[in-house]
Amino acid sequence: MPLRHIINPFHIDIDPMERLLLVNFEKDPDTTYIGFEPQVFDDPVNGTGHLVIGWRQDGRVDVFHQPGLHPDAAKYDIAGKGLAHMVERELSGAAYEVNAYGVQAHYEFQDIHNRRVAININEQHPKERKPFGLLAPMGAAAETPSALPLVLLHDFYFVRVRHTTFEISIDGRRHRPDRLPIPMDFMRMYFTRYSPRPLIATLNPAFDGELEAVEVARGELEAHVGEHVLTLDWTAAGPAIRRVIRPNAIHPVEMRFDAAFPCLENLTNDAVVSGSFEIEGRPSTGRIGGSYIVARKDTRIEITLIPTQGWQPHPTKFSLRFLYTVAGVFRKWPTTYKWTALLEKNAAGVDVMRSTWRRLSK
Repeated sequence: MPLRHIINPFHIDIDPMERLLLVNFEKDPDTTYIGFEPQVFDDPVNGTGHLVIGWRQDGRVDVFHQPGLHPDAAKYDIAGKGLAHMVERELSGAAYEVNAYGVQAHYEFQDIHNRRVAININEQHPKERKPFGLLAPMGAAAETPSALPLVLLHDFYFVRVRHTTFEISIDGRRHRPDRLPIPMDFMRMYFTRYSPRPLIATLNPAFDGELEAVEVARGELEAHVGEHVLTLDWTAAGPAIRRVIRPNAIHPVEMRFDAAFPCLENLTNDAVVSGSFEIEGRPSTGRIGGSYIVARKDTRIEITLIPTQGWQPHPTKFSLRFLYTVAGVFRKWPTTYKWTALLEKNAAGVDVMRSTWRRLSK
C-alpha cells in the first residue's frame, strides 16, 4: 500500500500544575502589587513546590519560587507585560489546599523590596461549594505573547465572604481583598478565585525549525506526531487533518477543523484554502472558535489563524451569564490574537517553519 506524508504545523503544549489561587486587591493596592497568584507544582517539568506570582502596578510580574522549582522565565511573556523579576524564596510554611469548607492557604515571604508579604485564607463555610469550569482570561493583558494561553480551570470557584478569615499584608499594612460585584449562589464572594484542578495549555508556541513529516498508509484514519494524535480525512489531494488531540493527565485538549486542514505536501501553487477551527478541553470550560487560511505561492506556504469567535462558555447559572456579558474580557480577548506561520523546504528537502503570534488590538 503506497505511503503518503503528512505535516502537522500545530502544537499544544501542556504545563503541569497541581493547584492555582488568584488573590486580587486592585481596589486597595500596594505601591508595587495589585495581586498575588500562588501555584503548586509536583512534576518532572517544573519540579516540586510552591510559587507565587506578584502582579504589579506596571503590568509586569515578579515570580517568587521555592528552591525545589525551576520555572522557565520565557513562559512568563504571556503574563501581562512580561517578567520583571524571578527570585528564589524559601516560602517556608507555604500551604494551599481546598477542602469541603473551601480554601485553606498560608504564604509568607520577602518581596523584591525585602518587605514581608503575608497571605492567610481560612474558609470555613458550611454550605457545599458549587464550582464550574472556566477559561481564565490570562492572555488579555499580554503585549508580546509567544503562544495563545489556554488556562482551563476545572472545579473553579470564588472564596466566600461569610465564615472566612482573610489577611493580605505587605510590610505590615493590611489590604482589603477585592469583591465580586454580584452575588453568586445567593452568597457574597471575594474576587479571590481558585482551581484545585487547573489544566494549563499553550497553542502553537512561537517556532523556528524543522517539522517532522510522518508517513501514513492510504486510508489510515489516525496518525501520531510526537505527543499529538491526528485524526484524518482522505481527499484527492491526500490526508487532511480533521482533529489534533493532545492527551494529558486531566483531559485531552483538541483542535477541530471544518473543513479539514489540507494536506500541505500536495497543495498546488496559488491555492488558497480557508475554514474554521475550534479548541476545546473539557466541555465545562467552553471552547475557542476562529478561522484559518492557507495559501501557497511558489515554494512558500503561509498559514494564518485568528480566534475570531473568541471564547464560547457553557454557563451553568444565571450569575455566570451575567458576569460573562458584563465583563466582556472573558469572551473577547482571544479575538485579538493572530498566528502566522511560513513554511518552506530547506536545501535538504526538509520542511522548515517560522511562526509568531501578535496582538491585533486590546
